[in-house]
Amino acid sequence: MTEGLFLLGSAMPDLSLVQYNSVDNIFSMTVATMGAAALFLFMSRAHVDSEYRPALLVSGLVVSIACYHYFMIRHSWHDAYALVDGGYKGTGAAFNDFYRYADWILTVPLLMVELVAVLRLPAAKATNLLTRLVIAAALMIALGYPGEVIADPSRWSERVMWGVLSSIPFFYILYVLWTELTNSLETQPPAARRLLEIARLVIVITWAVYPIAYALGGTPEALAAKAGTANAASGVVGAGGVVALQIGYAIADMTAKAGFGVLIYLIAKSKSTKTASA
Repeated sequence: MTEGLFLLGSAMPDLSLVQYNSVDNIFSMTVATMGAAALFLFMSRAHVDSEYRPALLVSGLVVSIACYHYFMIRHSWHDAYALVDGGYKGTGAAFNDFYRYADWILTVPLLMVELVAVLRLPAAKATNLLTRLVIAAALMIALGYPGEVIADPSRWSERVMWGVLSSIPFFYILYVLWTELTNSLETQPPAARRLLEIARLVIVITWAVYPIAYALGGTPEALAAKAGTANAASGVVGAGGVVALQIGYAIADMTAKAGFGVLIYLIAKSKSTKTASA
């Protein structure tokens, strides 16, 4: 593969102090959030029944993987910029945004696993559900990445095409998760039903951020800024789109992984008949 498949344009848009630090701070917050969530989830396995411990183990792995990748994303962000005359300008070192897709390739299927594990569905049904969800997740990521790396304003329509294609498995996953969670409510203990209803909303709301962030980072102005071809007027808008993309993805990841992981723990705890010993 060529370098362009892994790097988000070496000509990074100029950023103000506020824009650069907003992204840097959200990356720092994401690393801390994922790390803290990992410790919490691994240590909390002793407080649920044994059949729910695999769900917390997988959830802990999800946030651990995300913690590592966001550490690398932040490191790459630092390399891509230097403070010059009161603002931040690209150093020529490309911002490696592939770390985020590498993270999604690993964590999105695992998110499906942790949810199905905590539902404790019959084995045959769980296997069928996971197979469909994992295949759809792989297609969603694979179809979205070619559009994400486009940094040429003249190829805006191509980015839209990839975004639309990626949205097909994306909405399929949301539909399946919503219907399966709804159908499982009657078989769940009363204490867990309310939490599962919240889980449905968390999935829909947090996952909705991803296509919005994708769209903000793919405006013609944002693409021009990433390619280093934006004029003075559109460069501000383009830089704002790049910043919105990074912040939007980070917030969505924190909620969909760390926040959802804590929710998985609460569901497992509510379904446990006793407090497990350490």
